Amino acid sequence: MFNPVRRALLVLAICSFGLGTGEFVALGLLPDMAHDLDVSVPQAGNLISAYAIGVVIGAPLLTAASVRFPRKGLLISLVVALAVGNLVSALMPGFYGLLVMRFLSGLPHGAFFGVAAVQASNLVARKKSQAMAVVFAGLTIANVVGVPLTTYIGQNTSWRLVLVLVAVVELIGALGVLAAVPRSERVDPSSPDAPHLRHELGAFRNKQIWLSLGVATIGGGATFATFSYIAPMMTEVAGYAESSITPLLVLFGLGMTFGNLIGARLSDRFDATPVIYGAMAANVVIAGIFFFASSSRIASAVLIFLFPFSNTMAFPALQNRIISMAGGAPNLAAASMHAAFNIANSLGAWLGGLTIAAGWGYNSPNLVAVGLGMLGVLIAVYAGHTQGSGVTVVRTTTTGDDGHTGNARHREEALTEG
Repeated sequence: MFNPVRRALLVLAICSFGLGTGEFVALGLLPDMAHDLDVSVPQAGNLISAYAIGVVIGAPLLTAASVRFPRKGLLISLVVALAVGNLVSALMPGFYGLLVMRFLSGLPHGAFFGVAAVQASNLVARKKSQAMAVVFAGLTIANVVGVPLTTYIGQNTSWRLVLVLVAVVELIGALGVLAAVPRSERVDPSSPDAPHLRHELGAFRNKQIWLSLGVATIGGGATFATFSYIAPMMTEVAGYAESSITPLLVLFGLGMTFGNLIGARLSDRFDATPVIYGAMAANVVIAGIFFFASSSRIASAVLIFLFPFSNTMAFPALQNRIISMAGGAPNLAAASMHAAFNIANSLGAWLGGLTIAAGWGYNSPNLVAVGLGMLGVLIAVYAGHTQGSGVTVVRTTTTGDDGHTGNARHREEALTEG
């Protein structure tokens, strides 16, 4: 059986899986949703954008508004709010009502991942990146299992049923949080150790946090530049049949999952700076190879795994870096990381679309990935240079459920070397 720390991380990963599936559920069902709602497919695509905008807005605002709430109760509230949002979305009879609900459903998304990342980090005394990676593994596994499965179910039944099923998974996750995630003692609001919004905002005076968010936004944009157009790239350039897109997307999701887990292990074992440099530099090289080799089916199949693998290796180190830099006020900074990823989603898709519209071909988004990756490397190098000793991972202190800093020696180490 799992020990208490592993159980807590597992239920947070289940929540992450539900959220990730809910975020990308419309990707494979846009034609069905468009037909049912009597709108065009491009217009239905605004449902994806509405959710992403909700994430970007809600991540900092909800985290700021709830900074003094106990984390366990906050996690449950955010997941339940997401489940309710999906249930109500399934009942919306028209497009514009659904558009509003997708925006509202996205509001708690980023705040959850920010709070969950901090909570996971606090569950262990060491290997904090690996603890956070377990939580975020639910998000990447959603791309491997959740999205293909819900696409199949939705195409054979109804997209409305899919939203209900996503809500059920999220409610199961909320019950798991209630049962498995530990609760910390409350702190007197007048205590200097009590969390304050001004402390959370004060963390952003650290230039390194902004640079880390910049690396996440630009580097993540490289991933989404290619991922947004991977289907036409594979069918029009590599020559795959449309029936092959689902297994290829699974391969892409596996690359994200293994990159996330291995990157976390490396950033816990070594200094995070070379991990970030190496992962992002490798991503630039692979994106360049992808551009020239995308007409080969075999090469495309290999690269569709290696591309997200190299990109996501850097993100556990970046998340740990932001939490470390924020010190005793990590909640808002951690939530901002997920907002940065959603900005990256929009940025990469927009720039990749520009190159296709310019007539450069469906493999041209890989050139966008090269450019964004190089810019991300430059920002990372500048961050490491201006910090002096590079990225430092804090291992000796942790922030409790109530927001104060304390000794972590009593916490059980849940992750093994093997």
